[in-house]
Amino acid sequence: MSDSSIWTEKYRPQKFDQIKGQKKIIERVQAFVEKKNMPHILLAGPAGVGKSTLALVVAKELFGENWRHSFLELNASDARGIDVVRNTIKEFAKVKSLGNVPFKIIFLDECDSLTKEAQQALRRTMENYVTTTRFILSCNYSSKIIDPIQSRCTVFRFKPLTKEDISDYVNKIVSSENIEFSDDAVEALIEVTSGDARRVTNILQSCASISNKIDRNLIYSLVSAAEPKEIKDILTLAISREFIKARDLLLSTMLKHGLSGIDVIKQIQKETIHLEEISEEKRVDLIDKCGEIEFRMVEGSDEFIQLEALLANFTR
Repeated sequence: MSDSSIWTEKYRPQKFDQIKGQKKIIERVQAFVEKKNMPHILLAGPAGVGKSTLALVVAKELFGENWRHSFLELNASDARGIDVVRNTIKEFAKVKSLGNVPFKIIFLDECDSLTKEAQQALRRTMENYVTTTRFILSCNYSSKIIDPIQSRCTVFRFKPLTKEDISDYVNKIVSSENIEFSDDAVEALIEVTSGDARRVTNILQSCASISNKIDRNLIYSLVSAAEPKEIKDILTLAISREFIKARDLLLSTMLKHGLSGIDVIKQIQKETIHLEEISEEKRVDLIDKCGEIEFRMVEGSDEFIQLEALLANFTR
């Protein structure tokens, strides 16, 4: 019978030493766990870098096998109103822990989705029940968390995983699953995921379900992204004042990979940074234009007309 498990859970770290990257953060949190005493914690950073995993490891290391009895996990993007804080969170927080650890843990994921009113109510709950409950808050943008909550927490800022961390993580999965994996496939994975380990795992599982041999072409075909060379060819044509050819190649590339305008603009911005054919002054102007064109797309402008306008700027 084939293995039907989801790899993001199958390969989720279960101990501190299995978590990739964020070494300083892991050391400090591990010290809290060893002393069986910890402050409220706020974990901030991009998706897929280990915030939720760290919270779960803390609970497992503190409470042992029966960690679920002393651990409440809520996703604030689903339950984001003040009633959740007043009822669900408050009821769990005021009951004392029964184990060897004198407090329980409430893990509030994506708490930057909480309304301002809910955050104000959460602030009082964190204060009133600190003897029985500690909070671990997770968010993508700490600026969306009100200052009173930030001041009550020890803030740890996560960063995207490095190339070395991603490579180690990929090699572990590849060797465990007996997959043939080319060197250029690792580079492609790093390019399309930007240090997001969750996305790396999902792409690997999707590729492995199609073929036991994973290469760069398979990855790009599966994630619906143009290869950097394709985008560079479009920009080179535009800079060479061959606007119509650049426009036609852009359209065929978008249709070939099923790309949206936002997908393309992000790849163009990345390639503009590495273009050798233009001066630094022109590079700055074009990146500024990329930002303007993306804003217009988000506001509802026609995507292809905006991309044509961007190519026209490259041609000029």
